[in-house]
Formats: sequence, C-alpha cells, structure tokens
Amino acid sequence: MRAKGVGDFKYFVGIQSLSEVATREDRVCVLNIMGGESSDVTPVGHAYSGGNVVFGTSPGRKGQVLDTPVGPIPVYNNVREGLEAGHRFNCGVVYLPPSAADDGVVELIRVNPDLKKIFIPTEKMSVHDAREIRALAQLNGVDIFGGNSLGVADAWNQVRIGGALGGDAPADTLRRGSIAILSNSGGFTTTIAQYLRMAGWGTTTLISSGKDVYIHYAAPEFAFALANDDRSKAAVLYCEPGGYYERDAVFTKPVVACVVGRWKSKLTRAVGHAGAMAGGADDAESKERWFMEKFGVSALFTPQNPVVSAKGAVVVNIAHIPAALTAVMRANGVQPDFGPEGTMELKPWFSASRGLQLPPELDLAVVEAPVPYGQQITALRQQIGAVMPRQTMKDTSGASQMDARTQLTSLHGVSMLDAAQFLLESNVNLALLHEPGGVNDQRLINVALGAALNLHGHPALAGAQAARDNGNAPNSVLATAASILGPRTQDRARALTRMLIVAFAAAGLDDAMNEEFDIGKIRLEDPALFVTDQPDDRASAMLQGLKARGAKSVFVSYLQTLPGHVTEDAVLAAITTTLAWGPLMRKRVSRITAESLPWWMRLFGALIGASVPADQHEAGSFCGIATSDILARRSISEVVFVALLGLAPSAADLYAFQVLVGLLLSNGPGTISAQGAKGAVSADGPEDPGRVQLNKALAGFLTHSGYAHGGNGYEGIAFLIEQFKDSELKDPGDPNHGIDLKALAQRYVKRYADYKANKKNTGSLDIQKIPGVNHPVFKDKPVNHDPREVFIGKLFAERGEYNVFHVFYSTLVQTLFDEGVSRTVYCVNIDAVIAALLLKMLWQPYQSGKYSGSAMETAAFTIFLYPRMLGCAAEIDDHLNRGRNMDTRTPASRCEFVA
Repeated sequence: MRAKGVGDFKYFVGIQSLSEVATREDRVCVLNIMGGESSDVTPVGHAYSGGNVVFGTSPGRKGQVLDTPVGPIPVYNNVREGLEAGHRFNCGVVYLPPSAADDGVVELIRVNPDLKKIFIPTEKMSVHDAREIRALAQLNGVDIFGGNSLGVADAWNQVRIGGALGGDAPADTLRRGSIAILSNSGGFTTTIAQYLRMAGWGTTTLISSGKDVYIHYAAPEFAFALANDDRSKAAVLYCEPGGYYERDAVFTKPVVACVVGRWKSKLTRAVGHAGAMAGGADDAESKERWFMEKFGVSALFTPQNPVVSAKGAVVVNIAHIPAALTAVMRANGVQPDFGPEGTMELKPWFSASRGLQLPPELDLAVVEAPVPYGQQITALRQQIGAVMPRQTMKDTSGASQMDARTQLTSLHGVSMLDAAQFLLESNVNLALLHEPGGVNDQRLINVALGAALNLHGHPALAGAQAARDNGNAPNSVLATAASILGPRTQDRARALTRMLIVAFAAAGLDDAMNEEFDIGKIRLEDPALFVTDQPDDRASAMLQGLKARGAKSVFVSYLQTLPGHVTEDAVLAAITTTLAWGPLMRKRVSRITAESLPWWMRLFGALIGASVPADQHEAGSFCGIATSDILARRSISEVVFVALLGLAPSAADLYAFQVLVGLLLSNGPGTISAQGAKGAVSADGPEDPGRVQLNKALAGFLTHSGYAHGGNGYEGIAFLIEQFKDSELKDPGDPNHGIDLKALAQRYVKRYADYKANKKNTGSLDIQKIPGVNHPVFKDKPVNHDPREVFIGKLFAERGEYNVFHVFYSTLVQTLFDEGVSRTVYCVNIDAVIAALLLKMLWQPYQSGKYSGSAMETAAFTIFLYPRMLGCAAEIDDHLNRGRNMDTRTPASRCEFVA
C-alpha cells in the first residue's frame, strides 16, 4: 500500500511548502562521504548549515573522520553502523556511481524508518534504476531529489544539502529574498542567484532538479510547493530540452522561465545532461510555447522587446532573467528585495593590453576583486613564473611529443624539422625556456657556453680522459665528466640567480634588455656576494665577450655598477636571468627552471668540452681557438663543429651540422635516453627540487644511450663507405661526380638478394636489414616516404646543395623494387639522411687518410649526444617541475619472471 502524500499527485510528495525542502532541523547522512566530490563540498555545506551532517559512510574507513570548519564528521562502514552508534537523520545524500546509486537508496530506506528526503548527485543513472527508486520511495513516504543534481539550498534557513549550490561561499551568493529557483543545471542554479542578487532580488529555496532522463522532483512538485510558500513571491525556472515536466506544472505565482537549447533540436542523441535530447515534441521551441501559453505572452522577452505579463515571461538568455523578473514583478506591484548590488557585466580584475591601444568599448576598467579573490590576485601578481601541477609522469612528457602517424617529434610545440633550421644556441634556448632564442639570446648563450668549454686543469677533464683511454664509448666518457660536475660547482651561481630574480621582480622589471630601466630601484639581499676584492679573469673575459657581441642585459649592466670585481658566477647568473626573464614574466617557465639555468649552461659547455681529448684543452685556447675569440666572435655551433670533427667548417658544412643537431634534439618521451633521464629525476624526488642533481640526470640519459640507440648512425656511414669505396668519388657535393649510381645500386641489390635467398634456404629468419632503408611506420604503399627525409631533401635542394649519398639511397630503394627484392618502393628513413649528411662532411678527410674509421664512429656517436643532451635536459626540467617521487617505476603487478 503506497504512502499518502499531499495534493493531487499520483505519487508520493511529502513536501507541502518550499520552506520544508531544506530546514535547520534536517539531519543528513552522506553515502561515500570520503569520495572526491563529496569530501570537497560536504564540509562547506555542513559549515553553512550549522553542522547538519551527522555522519557519513565509506566502506573500510570506519573510525576515520572528515574534517570541516565546524568540527569533524564521523565515518562508518555503512548506514546501520551509524544508526547503532546513536546517530539519527531524516535526509540521505547518495554520492555513488550510477551502478551503485540504487543500492545506496535501498540501504537508506531499509534501515532508517525516519528517512524523509534523499538527494542524488549521481548522473546518468539508468531509467530502470530511477523507476525502482521512485517506487520504493513512494511505498515508504520518501521524497527524492535528482539524479544528476547539485542538491538544494535555502537562503532563509541558511541550509545546503546534497551538493555545491552557492559555491565555496554560499553565504555570499545566497542572499535572503523572495524568489525561488528550480534549475535543470546545478551550476546555473548558483549563477542565476548571483544575477538576481546584482539586480536586487534575493532567494528563498533553490533546487537543482538535475537533468537525467528521470527527474524525481520536477516542475509540477516545485509549483505545488511554491504555491504554499509564503516567503516566495515568484520563481525562476531554468529549463533544457527533454521531458514534459514543465508542461504539466500549474503555477499560481509569477514565473520567469529561461528555456535554452534550441540547437539541440538538430541532434539525435543526448548531449551534456542525459535528458537534453531532441525529438518527441519536447524540444526547446516546444517548451517556449508551453510557457508563453501559460503566461499569456506573444513573444520572448529581450531588453529590446520586453514582453511580459503579470504571470511571467520567457527568456532564452540567463543574462536577461533579472530584467524580465523585475518587469514581471513591477506588473504585480512588487519592488525588488533590496537595492541593486551591481551588474553581471564584464568587470575585469586584472588586464594586460600588451601595449595595444584599445578603443574605449574594449578597454574595460579594472575593478577591485571581492574577497577572497582580491587577495589571490595579489598573491598571483607576486608569483614569478609558472607553477605546474604535480602528476604521474611515467611514459608522459610536458616537453616533447611524437606524432605517431608522421613520426615527427615536437619539443615545446616546435617540430624537429623547424628546429633543424635553428642554430645550436637557439635550440639551447628552446630546450629549457620553451621558445627558440632570438639574436640577443644567441649572443648570451654563446658566451655562457663558450666560457664552460675549456676544462684545462679541471678534474672532470681528467676523468673523461681516463674513461676514453680505457676504451669507453663516448657516452661513458661524458657520463664520467658529468658525475664530477656536481651541485656544489654551481651552488653560488644558482643562489645569485635567485637573488636577482627576487630583486628585479620587486623593482618591476618587465624587459631584461631595457637598458633605460632605473637600476637605482634594485635592492639586492647581499650585493657583496656578487663581487670579490681580486680581479676575476674569467668574469672579465665573459664581460668583454658580451660587449664585443653587443649583448643587451640590464642584469649585466647592474653588476657593473657594484663596487669591486664581479665574479664569474655573478656574470653567469646575470646572463641566465636575462635569458629566463621574458619566459618567466609570461609564465612560460617556472622559477625552478630559471634558477637551474646556470648549472645547465655549465653542464652543456663542460660536456661538449669533455668530448674532446685532453690535449685540446690549453690555458688560453680550446681546440686551437683562443678563448677570447670563442667568447667574443665565434658561434658555439662553429666551435662545436671543430671540437667534434677537428675540421674548419665551410658555410655548407656548418648548415648541415646545424640541421643534424636540430633533427636529433628529441624523438619523444618514449626513447630509452629520455626514460633514463626522467628516471634519474624521479629517483631523486622532483617534489623537492633541491635534492635533484641535474648532472646525475644527464648521466641517466648518457648511460641509457648506446651503439643501438645513439651510435647507430655509424652503421649507415659504414654501409655508404662500403658501397663507394671503389668508386673514386672525389666530392660528394658535386652533381657531376661521374658515378653510375644505378649500377652501384644494382651491384649491391644483387648481393643482398643472394644473401636473403641463402638465409631462407638455410632456414634462418635472422635477415639483417639495410641500414637507413625502410621504417615500420612508413610501409605498404606502392611508394613509401618518410616525411622527415622528404623535408630535408627539399630543404637542401632549395639551397642548391647536392649530396650523392642521399641520392644513392633514393636510387637504392627504387632498385630494390625494380629487381624484385622488395614488393614496394621502400622509404629512405631519417637515419640514412643523418649518415649521408655526416659522411658528406667527412668524405674527403677520410679518403685522404686524415680521418680514421674509428674517429668517424666516435663522431657519429657524439653528434647524437650533443643535441640529445639538450632534448633530455628539456625532459629533466619538465619532470623536475611536474613529476612526483618514484613515478617512473613499473608497478610490481606488471613485472614478470621469465625462465
């Protein structure tokens, strides 16, 4: 036998008036109180309501509590335990997933005879479950609100149950007044209350009905309770397409109906709220018509066409609700509840026009933000640089990503094909400061790196040379040097960088190159740390190099005003702070990144230096180039070329070297080298940046590089040397070389075909691939292309440069097809391009005997390490800013034992 409700409803409705929806006498039990949403919103509602939640449930957490501003809420495994502990409640809130919500309702009703109301925030419950809930509630005299509801609130009673109405400060938003609100949207329930308050209208009861297919407490129930609520003089309804609830409601008080979602009539399935579907004559236009008939109006209300009656008005924009309500109430002789508090027009709390002269209608005046936002904005203004959220970074990167279709990697949004056209020093800037360096940045980086190249007398050089002498590969040689270049080598420079950032930010510096800036405003924490009593020759050389290059830096200019001799650490700090200042102010990078830059510059320069034998480091020169020349004139790209290959580069060689470096910066976060770098940071604990050793992280990259990953460029070079060894090739860059490339390719293809046939005849499946030919992603079309190789080919063709080795590879893949060895024309992959570029530069020295095969192997390996060092530094820095402790490890459940 069903429980008897009130009114003429065919189902149970126990609420007589809106004043009974949420009262100070209501006591609440919250299911899944420790869940993510509930644990956020319950403490706020509990405090606003004077402590209305008596307990919550969370299986397995009995004895725990949820802390709130007005005291802790006890937690039990289930509802019965809470009741047995002596707690009593008449309202239940169900924060459970769709598949479990009906079980939660059953539990509440079955064990608590005092239950009167249930609030369900859960969205997308099945219609079947919703009907079962309705039937069970009818039999037991319980009213249901939801699902997909943000609950209810009452501004008169100062009560909130079952959601987040009123936001984090409901007392500020829900001002006592005379207007009730029923809304399909929980968020707009609060927004409408804010709009009304601005226009002088307060609220009584606010109900977020939800918009699942089945709405339990909908417009008919609301209209009945509205009629019996002496506090409420009128109501606002926010309605979306779907359902006939509004048509069946009988309103006896004025109503403003906001009907949205005309665009949804073109859809064939639910979008957003589950009930907001097209079809069935319950679309937005149908609902507009229902309300216009109820109110006796002929058109929608707009400020330009304010059509209302004493019964109500229909709007389609929530911004029009206050004006429509005021007009309707004026027709009933009713004035607003209080004076208007403002408008909901755009009132910016902060602005940045970036120097643009905006017309007055766009140049909005900044207003003081209300509490607590004003304090937050003040704190935000004082924040220097970006702050990134901590997250699990296993197999993830905020620095690099690879397009699986094109195999093109980008670093901080810059494609490696674009990076290939930047100078090495610009790519240093890209790796750590998220944007390619401009001309001034290049000048600064050239000096910073150039000053670190020469390791004459440094233990890192001795360690590297010892590793080299004992037969180690280039990555192990550099790892040895990196292990010596520890944090203490840069403690002073990093500390000085921190001081510069704080002092210049406080003085309001915007542009680090603004030499008109009033440095008299600077108040350093301890200026004496930047200078010494004795001249610092290295610092003087760096300053002279900056001057010779015409580098601009307000930080360097400031240092030169200090009494005493500026130190090398101070100059390095000034250079790196200048580089970081723009990205810091634009919040592209964090202070962690900016303060790490001095160490990175020393590491990059020193590791490039350590890749060269010790006899190339002399007191005043590096690889035969005077230190003063390196600092004042030479591009770091040129110096690195000389260090790597021992040759003076031509303009064409230097460009090819630049392209190689850009291409090799990164191959995405999944590479072995990137994983080694990230794992080293994760093991140090990136949440405490002071513990992370950047040199150890670079060692992680270096030890994860090897002949298969890093040194494999030599395989392509060795292959090309073998093909051309008897060709009498003089100049690989001369298109008139006189060599029959087709015949050369046919000769190899015949040998390779015989090799494959022999392997198959002997039953061996271990057939070695041709270095630089084919790629698992770019295959199975009649003619296959690696887009990276195509790009590089066009790039050099536009420069009018020829490379016989690159052309040979194209001839080879065509010949493999023509001779029936391959069923498609294979692609020439990027490894072949790298080998062709490098061998072109080294062919003549190799042929003349000036360059050995072992030297070429070392060069092929090392040329990978230079740029990948930058790319891995980007991964290290990203992990330092975003990662969590130990977040790159593999869970034990995914580890396997192999026998």
